[in-house]
Amino acid sequence: MEKTRSSEDSHKNAAVAWPELSAEMIEILKQNGTEQSLKEGEVFFEVAQDTYDFAYITDGALSIVDRAKGQRVISIKEGQFVGEIGMLMGQKTFLAGIADCPTTLIRVPSERILELISAVPELGDILVRAFTARRHMLIEWGEGGIVLVGEVNNSKTNRLLEFLNRSRIPHRFVNIDDTAEIEDLSKVCTIPDSRCFAVVGNSKVIEKPSPINISAYLGLDLESEVNEVYDVIVIGAGPSGLAASIYASSEGLKTLAIEDIAIGGQAGTSSKIENYFGFPTGISGSELAYNGEIQAIKFGAKITVPRRAVGLTNKNDRFCIKLDDGRSVYGKSVILANGVQYRRLDVDRMSDFEGKGIYYAATELEAKFCKGTNAVIIGGGNSAGQAAMFLSRHAEKTYLVVRRDDLSATMSSYLSDRIEKDPRIEIVTNSELKGLRGTDRLSSIELHNAKTGQTQQISTTALFIMIGAVPNTNWLDSAVQLDDKGFIETGIDVGRSDAPYETSLSGVYAVGDIRSGSVKRVASAVGEGSVVVSYVHKYLSENKFSGPV
Repeated sequence: MEKTRSSEDSHKNAAVAWPELSAEMIEILKQNGTEQSLKEGEVFFEVAQDTYDFAYITDGALSIVDRAKGQRVISIKEGQFVGEIGMLMGQKTFLAGIADCPTTLIRVPSERILELISAVPELGDILVRAFTARRHMLIEWGEGGIVLVGEVNNSKTNRLLEFLNRSRIPHRFVNIDDTAEIEDLSKVCTIPDSRCFAVVGNSKVIEKPSPINISAYLGLDLESEVNEVYDVIVIGAGPSGLAASIYASSEGLKTLAIEDIAIGGQAGTSSKIENYFGFPTGISGSELAYNGEIQAIKFGAKITVPRRAVGLTNKNDRFCIKLDDGRSVYGKSVILANGVQYRRLDVDRMSDFEGKGIYYAATELEAKFCKGTNAVIIGGGNSAGQAAMFLSRHAEKTYLVVRRDDLSATMSSYLSDRIEKDPRIEIVTNSELKGLRGTDRLSSIELHNAKTGQTQQISTTALFIMIGAVPNTNWLDSAVQLDDKGFIETGIDVGRSDAPYETSLSGVYAVGDIRSGSVKRVASAVGEGSVVVSYVHKYLSENKFSGPV
């Protein structure tokens, strides 16, 4: 296999991304596919196709081409196979596949490959790992997918980059003021008179990019799902929702998961989760969520993003989930796993600086904005602590601001001990945010110490608010019973002693952070999402669903 570039990461992923298949596996492919010959220059698949077929190259070579750049990304040769994780996720093609020379291949329809991945674990494990590693390579290389053009550290640009990063969509960012890059782009498309636009793989320009219209272009919307009835609809694709999707689909339930921002929920914004079982060196929230997404898709779950549920009603023994675009989807049961949303501080000009110096997540994207400035984190929980440890490697100095005397009551000891010993981090106790300064961007903040009455000014262009969250339940409009803080009551609290996760509405369940009384930890959320499926099975077996939607 040859690449058009030299890459330090290639050796790290090469063995996984380009494995050798055994004779037995090749025979399985032959039994489930057909032989096809391609002439030199013949297109096997093109950019923006709804899907494409799997191919094992028996002779010749197939080039993967980035149409937007007009160049070859990689050449797949004899003994290798064509495919990438988008094949499993229902994404449209980012790149094109063109025969380098007269080429012979075994072509297996995409739907049949999905069946084989589930039916033949030995083959499925190799293909899924390879497809996932290839997506990592495309992201690191910035090949295919989306070219996002915008202003550096602009709130709209940051929102789009967050969506692309967390959704693991291959992309590269071009500063609108980079004349050389813009000139190169003008060779493949007409540059619009806009400070923010996106160019997709086949040189199509999206002049008003948003997560929803980028998602629609990539084929991640609900176009084919709205007329189907699902065994279970999962609202939210954080740890609890993904776990529920994995277990439901792996046990044969027709499953649809709906996420309104990005896969992973709040956990997806965590720079590192260190106390989750099985990851002794920790794992980023986005990586954990991405692995969960692939796992759910491997078992046949459908996941759509970004779509927001805005209503829940019961109609003819079916549950109707109304979406923010006016369409509806139907399920025999529902699992509410859409967690919580960031709590915002009531401080003047907060909205002016959101995305312009104020952030609610601490990932690689936000870390870039800490270079050359002080990073200030407001909050005393584990998320704030992990953010302080992570951002301190990028900022001039990092301040952790808490209202209490110390961190012991709100943060795990392993984390607070590290922070207290880290010379790069200063803990500011008994203090609250009282003021924000800046013109078009944040330049400094004012803190007030409740014990001493003194104020403190800190120069910063990177303020992180991590003070907890409120449940995403406003959209339910009294469909299920809530506690006095807005969390969903379940089990004994609503008279369901034999179904701990069932809500006051039979057939509707709640798991994870949105559930009243839940432990707000990733491991707990995953556990609840896994266990709830057994109660869904019981509900489905005890009820008949014969009426029309």
